[in-house]
Amino acid sequence: MLTVMQIPVLNDNYIYLLRDYDSGLTAAVDPAVAKPVLDTLAEQGWHLDFILNTHHHSDHVGANHELKNKTGCRIIGAKADNHRIPGIDIEFSDGDRFRLGETLFQIIETPGHTSGHIVYYSAEDGVLFCGDTLFAMGCGRLFEGTAEQMWHSLQKLRALPSATRVYCAHEYTMNNGRFALTIEPDNAALQQRMREVRRLRDENQPTVPFTIKEEVATNPFFRADVDALKTSIAMETRPPLAVFAELRARKDVF
Repeated sequence: MLTVMQIPVLNDNYIYLLRDYDSGLTAAVDPAVAKPVLDTLAEQGWHLDFILNTHHHSDHVGANHELKNKTGCRIIGAKADNHRIPGIDIEFSDGDRFRLGETLFQIIETPGHTSGHIVYYSAEDGVLFCGDTLFAMGCGRLFEGTAEQMWHSLQKLRALPSATRVYCAHEYTMNNGRFALTIEPDNAALQQRMREVRRLRDENQPTVPFTIKEEVATNPFFRADVDALKTSIAMETRPPLAVFAELRARKDVF
């Protein structure tokens, strides 16, 4: 059984502390800064054993060295990005598995936002830690990868069980939802979701985690092969990759 603690940091980042109930082993996902992690560990009486990095950006690896120096934890990241993950100890590639005590994670390579991006998925616990590949009603910018790579990566995540709880690294939901409404203004599921998002944000509550099922219904970047979306932007005859690329280009200037 996995316990997940969500730590908001910086302007809109989330760090996650994961604790395997049976073993007591604990991991931090994408620690941008060290103090909130160390404070939470002290409050809970936990020891940090691992850092799980999804990609090399500073707002995901910024605390690697400090946390390693202060806790002796081991740092996990993508083999393809081992030269850009500070302090990396354990390297994983697509399809590899990592066990946090009794919790088994599958490593899925998701290039697009960066060339070496990976995500961590536990089928048994039904959770996905996806960094900046997938956001609520959005996806990461294509800083290093191509539209084709990102579309393929998102298809991998879309294929996960619909009840999977998704923990992304940023609170971008409100802006993503506003963009999604410009693409599918008549999408009833999207309209309803945005009402809930506004309620949560008005109460200063996070909109993360969310589910794959919600994304299938409302995330335009998941829906680039859906006829209703293609029709809404007059791209009925275009292939999904072309639709996805158009959506990403529009979002970049939204």
